[in-house]
Amino acid sequence: MSTDIVTQDHGSGGKLTQHLIKMFSKYFENPGAESMTDSAVFDTDTGIAAFTTDSYVVNPIYFPGGDIGKLAVCGTVNDLAVSGANPRYLSCSFILEEGLEISDLEEIVKSMANTAKEAKVRIVTGDTKVVERGACDRIYINTAGVGFLKEEHRNIGSARDVKAGDKILINGNIGDHGVAVLSIRNSFNNDIKSDCAPLNDLIQTCLLVNDSIHFMRDATRGGLAAVLSELAEKVNLGISLDENAIPMAENTRGLCEFLGFDPLHLANEGKVIMAAGEGWEDILEAMKRHPLGKESRVIGTVIDKHLGKLVLKTEIGGSRIIDIPAGMQLPRIC
Repeated sequence: MSTDIVTQDHGSGGKLTQHLIKMFSKYFENPGAESMTDSAVFDTDTGIAAFTTDSYVVNPIYFPGGDIGKLAVCGTVNDLAVSGANPRYLSCSFILEEGLEISDLEEIVKSMANTAKEAKVRIVTGDTKVVERGACDRIYINTAGVGFLKEEHRNIGSARDVKAGDKILINGNIGDHGVAVLSIRNSFNNDIKSDCAPLNDLIQTCLLVNDSIHFMRDATRGGLAAVLSELAEKVNLGISLDENAIPMAENTRGLCEFLGFDPLHLANEGKVIMAAGEGWEDILEAMKRHPLGKESRVIGTVIDKHLGKLVLKTEIGGSRIIDIPAGMQLPRIC
C-alpha cells in the first residue's frame, strides 16, 4: 500500500494514521506530546487542564441513534473524560457546503445543544465557513474542548501506571456504531443503533469509587483491537483478551458474520475501555449501576508475557495475535 499520497486509510485510526502522527510530531515539537493521549494534559496557574480537538465528517450525517452534531459533542467530551478530566467548555466550527438545507443545519445545531446539555458542558465559541458546491459533503464539524482534572488522575491517559494483573473492563456491546452507519449506507433493514453517547458522567462516577483506574480510552476508529494493541505496545506488556467475554448484540454479531467484518475493529462512540488494578470489582459494579454501563464486563487481563502484543483467546479454545490494521473496514465513520 502506497504511503506517498493521502488515502482514506490514513483516517482509519490504524497504522497509516500512526504514520501521519509521526510526521506531524516531527514538526510540531512539543514536550510531553510523546504520550499521544486523547487530550493534552498540562499545568496552568489554577490547576491541571486537558485540551482536545477533533473533526467530524461522518457519512451520512444522520444515522440510527445519532447525527453528526451529536457525534461531534460526544466525541470531544469523551476524549476529555477518558483522560481523567471533567469536561467543561467546547468550541464548534462548521464547514458548510453551498446548497445545504437550512432545516438540516438547524436540526444538527439543536442536536448539539441537547447533547451538550446532557453532558453538562457549554458550547462557548465557534466559527462558520461556507464552501462552493462540491467542495465538501454537506457539512463538516470541528469541536475542541477544555476540562480540568485532579492530580491523582494525571497519568490515566498516558497509561503510565498500568501493570501486569490489571483487568480490562468495557461498559457494553461493541461494534454498534460501525454497523449502524454501515446499515444506513446500504439500506439494510435492521434495528441496530449507534451507541453514540457522552461518557463523562459514567467515567466521573467510576473515578469517585477508588484510585484503581490506571488507563482509559474510548474505542472509536479502529475499535477495541486498536485501543488494546496500542496499549500493549505502549506499556510493553501483553494483554490477554477473552473472546467469550466481549459483549456484543446478536444482530450486530450476525451482520458482521454475514458481511465478513471483524467487530473488534469496528468503531464505537459510547464505549470506554479501562485498565484497573486492585479494587476493579468496585469499579465494575459502579459501571453496571450506570445507565450507560448495564452490560459492563471484564474482558481481559494485562499479563507479563507476549510483551507488546494483544492475544485473543478464541471461542474454540485457541489463541491468536490481534494487530492494528493498516487501513479501515469502513471509511468516514466519525
